[in-house]
Amino acid sequence: MEMRDVIHGSILIHPTEIPILNSPYFQRLRQIKQLGFAENSFPSATHNRFIHSLGAMKTATQALRTIFQKHPHPVLSPAKLSSFRAVVRLASLLHDIGHGPLSHATEFAMPEVRKLQLPHLREGQSTSRKATHEDYTLKMILDSPLTPLIQKAGKKHGFQPLHVAGLIQPQLEVLDDFFMENIRESFSHSSQTVDFRPLLQQLISSELDADRMDYLRRDSLYTGVSYGQFDFDWLVGNLTYHIQKNQCYLALQHRALYTFEDFLLSRFHMFLMVYFHHKSVIFDEMLGQYFLESEDQYSLPADIEKYCQLDDAHLTAHLAQSSNPWARRIIEKKPYRMLIELHSGIPATQTANLEHQVLLTEIQKNLTHQKMHYLSITSTSELSKYFRRPGNPIFVRYDNHYSDPSFIPLEQCTDLFQKYSEKRTITRLYVSPENYPFCKNLGRTSSLR
Repeated sequence: MEMRDVIHGSILIHPTEIPILNSPYFQRLRQIKQLGFAENSFPSATHNRFIHSLGAMKTATQALRTIFQKHPHPVLSPAKLSSFRAVVRLASLLHDIGHGPLSHATEFAMPEVRKLQLPHLREGQSTSRKATHEDYTLKMILDSPLTPLIQKAGKKHGFQPLHVAGLIQPQLEVLDDFFMENIRESFSHSSQTVDFRPLLQQLISSELDADRMDYLRRDSLYTGVSYGQFDFDWLVGNLTYHIQKNQCYLALQHRALYTFEDFLLSRFHMFLMVYFHHKSVIFDEMLGQYFLESEDQYSLPADIEKYCQLDDAHLTAHLAQSSNPWARRIIEKKPYRMLIELHSGIPATQTANLEHQVLLTEIQKNLTHQKMHYLSITSTSELSKYFRRPGNPIFVRYDNHYSDPSFIPLEQCTDLFQKYSEKRTITRLYVSPENYPFCKNLGRTSSLR
């Protein structure tokens, strides 16, 4: 089976993957917009999670081929490589399957994670927190009518749904040896048993994963901006691996280091300029206000079959029937208007940031004094979380004609992390369009007229 994509061209679907693709769990992603409310700012951004997931699978397949098949001394047997390819394809295909209506916009309406009754939770893991779309993803893969379809797809290659879930969620315990392989490295004369799960997991979620490499290009195209563009072919074409202490990790040829830096900056700027667009975030906030105040009792169910029936159209129809003021503003496209926008996190403007904070506080006091309702929204972005959260390291490979190649941790090969170490924060105040004429000069005069 073949599907045509505007980004990747031909995407081949293997026969064992077709039942999974055709399942209602995956097909519902056709009705889940990739960027939620972003179409209010970027009208062509109506693409969905369905095609993004296919694109992520194509990207992961291409990356895996580069890493192991372009190497002059194949490190994996053909059978093992085929098994790894099959499990990575399903993990990348299903990584977003648990998204709710309007993608991230409805996550605060999810129940406590304990109500999902997730299998394979480690003892001591919190069950009182709110569920996330990742939790629903694990539920669908591990404990739903989709599970036997994954079992059937993995039978030929020796993997189970747990192996697919284990690449999406690194904290899941996988106690068998599926991800292990006894290899003889081309730079060594001895054999060793190597765990390849770290690298395969990095293809699903890391600073260089298939998910980001697809959604940046796709979102850039459909929003009509250039921020998310980067040299995809060069970046993927220079992926490789590094084995350290019997663990196999993702690595990058040093000649693509500048492309990686451009990739990081592309994502950073997409957040600041597109994902945090002032109109998108106000619609997200109004939906949040609706959930807080509504008497309609709209919530996302823990029952996976009922959850599977929910999509963007279902939520929109519910809002259209509601008399709640926030629901009416969303449906009638009458959002609160931005009154002031302040940026912080740029080191050279610390003094200006302090002055802006004083101004912001004064404006809020004036609005409160005049009994004018306002919404304050803060969006925070950073170049990378690579140093702040534990995870698998990425290496840069430097080749030397007179000795074996050297592998250096990524953070030691670029100063971009240090240059952009400060988080960028955008704080905005919004007022109703009815009150906006009385407040529009507030930022200039710091007093209401």
